[in-house]
Amino acid sequence: MLASLVSSATQAQETPASLAEQLVQLRGQVDELQSELEIQREEHKNRMAYLTAQLADLEASRDREELRVAQMQGDLDEITGQISEAGVGSEALQPFVLDQIAELRAQVHNGFPFKVGERLMELDNLEAQLTNGAITAQRAVNRLWAFIEDEFRISRENAIYSQSIALNGENVLVDIAKLGNAMMFFRTRDMQYGRAIPADSGWRFELFESSADQERVARLFDSLRKQIRQGYFELPAALPPTGGAG
Repeated sequence: MLASLVSSATQAQETPASLAEQLVQLRGQVDELQSELEIQREEHKNRMAYLTAQLADLEASRDREELRVAQMQGDLDEITGQISEAGVGSEALQPFVLDQIAELRAQVHNGFPFKVGERLMELDNLEAQLTNGAITAQRAVNRLWAFIEDEFRISRENAIYSQSIALNGENVLVDIAKLGNAMMFFRTRDMQYGRAIPADSGWRFELFESSADQERVARLFDSLRKQIRQGYFELPAALPPTGGAG
C-alpha cells in the first residue's frame, strides 16, 4: 500500500513535464500534417489545372475533327448528287472526280500523320486507273466513296497499329497508339515512347525525356492491347494548337 502511494506521488510529480512534452510532440505532428495537407492541396490544384487544360485541348481537337468530317460529308453528298444527275457520263464526271481526289490528297498530306504514305498511295492508284481508262468515272466514285468512309472510321478509332515514322533523321518502324485523330503516341522496338506533335512544316515525332511520361504512355499501350478503349487516362500533352495541323 505504501509502495503504491509513493508510485502515485511520483507519477503526479512527473505529469506536468510529461504533458508538456506530449504537447510539444503533438504540436510537431500537427505542423507536419498541416505542411503535408498544403502540399496535397497544391498537387491537387496543379492536377486539376492540368486536367482542365487537357480537356480543353481535347474539345478543341474534337471540334476541328467534326469540322473536317462535315467537310468530307459535304464532298460525299456532292459526289452523290453528281451521280444522280440524269445523263452524266464517265467523261463528264471525270474532271469532278479528279478534283475530289486532289482535295482528299491535300487533306491526307497535311492532316493527322496516320499511315499517310499508304493513304496517299491509294489515292494515287485510283487517279492513275481513272486517267488511263482502267476504270470508269462511276467506278472511281464508288472507290472514292469507300475511301471517305474509311477516313470516317479512322477518325473515330482508338487502336494500336504499326507504321514507319521519321525519328531523329531515320525511318523507324514503330507501334503507334492512335486516339481518333486527336492524339498519337508511339513505341519503338527497344521500348522507348514518344508522341506526334504539330510543327510549322507538318507533324514530327519525338521521344519523351520524362520517365513519368514514358510510364503513362506505356499504360495506354497496355490498355489498348487488352482492348480497353474507354476510360480515364492521364497522358502527356500531344495535341495540336488551335489552327495548327490536324
